[in-house]
Amino acid sequence: MRLVVDLNRCQGYAQCAFLAPDVFAMHGEESLLYNPHAEAAQREQVLRAATACPVQAILVEDPDAAPGAAEDELSHVR
Repeated sequence: MRLVVDLNRCQGYAQCAFLAPDVFAMHGEESLLYNPHAEAAQREQVLRAATACPVQAILVEDPDAAPGAAEDELSHVR
């Protein structure tokens, strides 16, 4: 699974760091650090974090999923 965070859009709300602390972490007050290649075992946490982002700055790309599956899973997590 590959993650892309639009750091220009990210406002440092830290919802992702709270929901998936093994993947996302705050560095200081507003800087986000993240693992762009999250493990498959962290999939559910990452999807919840992406859904919870108030500015929708997190894009989850899963090459193993069928086309459209990520959108289906995101709607299920909400």
